Formats: sequence, structure tokens, C-alpha cells
Amino acid sequence: MYFYRPLRQIRAFTFDLDDTLYDNRPVITRTEYESLQFLKRYHPALRNLEQEDYKRFRYELRQREPEICHDVGKWRRCSMELAMCNAGLSQKEARIGANVAMEVVLCWRSQIDVPAETHYTLSALSARWPLVAISNGNASLSACGLAGYFRYILYAGQAGRAKPYPDMFYTASELLNVPLQSILHVGDNLETDIIGAICCSMQACWINDRGANIALVANTRLLPHLEISRLASLMDFL
Repeated sequence: MYFYRPLRQIRAFTFDLDDTLYDNRPVITRTEYESLQFLKRYHPALRNLEQEDYKRFRYELRQREPEICHDVGKWRRCSMELAMCNAGLSQKEARIGANVAMEVVLCWRSQIDVPAETHYTLSALSARWPLVAISNGNASLSACGLAGYFRYILYAGQAGRAKPYPDMFYTASELLNVPLQSILHVGDNLETDIIGAICCSMQACWINDRGANIALVANTRLLPHLEISRLASLMDFL
């Protein structure tokens, strides 16, 4: 555990989800594969669709609607709808197909292997402090068994703009009735989590479980209050 700034009293914790509480990389890889295979089987006109085609539709959609990136679920659904329309399906057929495909996406998206250490740590912390989950993604915490540890679960799109925008940080503070400066946000991303939290007066903990050197990371513009290499290090606060 490394300290870069003095810590104030902690009255609550907020947590990023993906790659903070579990390894999200295999989940996304599997989700993208399974959703593409579903689209290929869904309609003959989509059988030649490839991942690069889908990425292009996502890019085109964001160029037209920049704010859509704050809701990854909507962005994915609309991208699939655009792919179906491009393949010749009617607007109605594409809308129906995209909604069905999103059920497949959400099913695979929430099949997460949560480490026992995460359960143990969150259980111990939640017995003493209120916890709030703050995510730019859309993984179901109920499906992966993590929902019970959190007082509130905030998702970008539903609860405001994505991190590093301050919307969800402010909402967490208001819901808990705890000042921003008394909340410690824990996350793996130096830009969305650390810069986002510090810029709205929260305290920030960077979980660096991949052995990165903070002095060499390209997007290090603000130092966190502390750095840890594993989630269980937070048990030291008990």
C-alpha cells in the first residue's frame, strides 16, 4: 500500500466494478463472441457480419450521437439495430432483433467469475461502512452475487454521464448524505476513476493489480490518495 496524499476520515466507500472487483477482460471477450454468433444465426442477411463491421457501426453511431457513449447498453443495442438495418432488415425488424440480441448480451455479460477475496472484503467493509457501486458498464450485480454488499448501485446512462464526469459521484454523496470529501472511491482506471473522483473532491484509491508503475502510465495526471495491489488491502482500514 502506497500513500500519495493524506487521507481524511472515511465515512463511505464507492467502488468501480469492471476490473476492480473482478477480471472483466474474459467476460467482454466471451460476450462479444457470443453476441456476434447470435447475430450471424439470427437472420440470413447477417451471416457475414464480422466484429470489425460491428465496431464500425458503433463508431458511426457515436459520431452522430456523441452522448450515447454514456449508456453502453443503449449504444450496443442501437449499434446492433443499425447493423440489421444496413443488412436490409426493416426498422421494425431491426428493433425487435436488437432487443432479442440484447438479452443474449446481458446474459453473457453477467457471467462473471468473482474471486472469493472480493466477497470477503466487501462483506467486511459493508458491515462497517455504506458501499455504493458506480459503473460505466452494465454488468448485473444480482446475477454475479455482489448486489447484497451495496447500499446503492449506479450505472452510467441511468444515473448520469459516465465517469470521469461527476454525475454519479455526486449522486452517491447525495444518496448517502455523506460529504464527497469523506468518501473513498476505489477503481482501477486512473482517468475515469481516479481523476474523476479527485476532481469532484472525493478521495481516491487506485487498485493496481497488474504491476504498473504509476510514474510511467500515460494517463497519470493526478495522483490518487493511495495505491493498492489487491482489494483485500482495504481490510487494513478495519
